Amino acid sequence: MAKNLILYYSRKGENYVNGSVRSLSKGNTERVAEFIQKAVGGDLFQLETVHTYADDYYKCIDEAKAELQAKARPALKNELSSLDGYDNVFVCGPNWWGTYPMAIFTQIEKLDWTGKKVMAVVTHEGSRLGRAENDLKAACAGASFGRGLAIHGAEAADSEKEVAAWAVSQIG
Repeated sequence: MAKNLILYYSRKGENYVNGSVRSLSKGNTERVAEFIQKAVGGDLFQLETVHTYADDYYKCIDEAKAELQAKARPALKNELSSLDGYDNVFVCGPNWWGTYPMAIFTQIEKLDWTGKKVMAVVTHEGSRLGRAENDLKAACAGASFGRGLAIHGAEAADSEKEVAAWAVSQIG
């Protein structure tokens, strides 16, 4: 039986939701990652940065944009050293400025992706997958790729059925 890893970065607190800023007790991406795990099983691995982004949403997105422009690789509190034992890896994150947060690249660029099947998953407020899927393909040499999934952040809490059907279709 295939072994799955659900690797994710998520932001709780202030988030942009349908045109306004709201405080979320759980990040949209975390919800989607949990739905994937529930549907197909596997291990959840949450990436956390050493530097905490600003609580204020608008300051946070300014920090994220600066990291993207600098091609920064922010330090992580926890990292995976290997993908040994995993067959499928779901890489989940919010779409920040057209791609994943730079923290995801800090992690994925350190791993050997040979023989792994990888699926891009993003939550967004209108930009869908953006460049995230292509950026993931560029960073994960040796992997094969399933079809990516973009979930509108405002609908993340109610997306379990859609996420589950997609996840099962990717590993079946």
